[in-house]
Amino acid sequence: MKEDESKMILTAVEIESVKKTHEAAAEELFNPSQQKANVVGMGIGIKWKNNIPTGEPALIILVTHKLHRNDLRSADLVPPRLMDMQTDVMAIGYPLAGGGEPAESSINSLTGRVRPIKGGFSVGNENNAAGTIATSVYDTALKNGMPGKQENPSKYYILSNNHVLASSNMASIGDLIVQPSPYDGGRLPRDRVAVLSRFIPITFEPPVPRKQHHNLVDAAIAEGKFYDLDREIYWVGYVKGWKPRRQINVGERVQKTGRTTNYTISRIIAVNATVDISYGGGKVARFRDQIIATSFSASGDSGSLVTTMDNSAVGLLFAGSPSVTIINQIENVHTLLNVEIAGGKQ
Repeated sequence: MKEDESKMILTAVEIESVKKTHEAAAEELFNPSQQKANVVGMGIGIKWKNNIPTGEPALIILVTHKLHRNDLRSADLVPPRLMDMQTDVMAIGYPLAGGGEPAESSINSLTGRVRPIKGGFSVGNENNAAGTIATSVYDTALKNGMPGKQENPSKYYILSNNHVLASSNMASIGDLIVQPSPYDGGRLPRDRVAVLSRFIPITFEPPVPRKQHHNLVDAAIAEGKFYDLDREIYWVGYVKGWKPRRQINVGERVQKTGRTTNYTISRIIAVNATVDISYGGGKVARFRDQIIATSFSASGDSGSLVTTMDNSAVGLLFAGSPSVTIINQIENVHTLLNVEIAGGKQ
């Protein structure tokens, strides 16, 4: 590995060593009574100096745009250190959930109808715009309630985002899911592929103040027929399992296939991020424990499964800005939805 590239890596052990400092700093930075202008998030990453990575851990402060210090009030300046840890400021624009009308796909194949369905293709609620199928998953039910005796799966699901399958909390369980999405020409009853089964509700401001938000995932599942679902992700292949949060490194290369930008590669630049995401119409949701990667998505890619280069799942893509993509930790998706990706935890 080249010297500069090695200095872009922050191992899980190094990340763990600064987590408590990060948590305390986040409480201070996001205190509503003194929150700084333009700040939309913070995570753990690498300090850069003169556009060169140092290999040193830092608190990465995410801002919509950078201003000269003379154009900011003193109270809005990001200090060089928080809780005795160095900071680095990264301008990312305004992070948005990938809802609304998506951009046109650069090719037509992933917006078309496919059976059995595959990860990376267009999907949506019967009343919703387009998003992306992550992969197919199944329940983590235990036989007779006895730990360690997992029964054969009896139900199989499409995994994607809440805002793709459940219309940002507005859908009802039992809603029909269409592949391709209605935006991409999907029609009922011909293109029905699943029914909405469960979703993790997103807390929004308004009405709930952001300081009280504990959002971890934008995720939902829809039950389909076994013969209509395929675990393969177009171009990526089959996922061999998922990585726990504690094993995910800053600097790690990742990949995804999505409905709009197809197959793309990125690099993780921060973890444990707290970030405020706009859902349109004045609604904002604060998410915690997020992965920040260099931008490799566009509107319509929401729901894509993000994996390592050797096909271990790390997260569920759900939001982004012109310069970054924001990803739910797959361990949180697994735990909160109570579903398993083939291969299980690694």
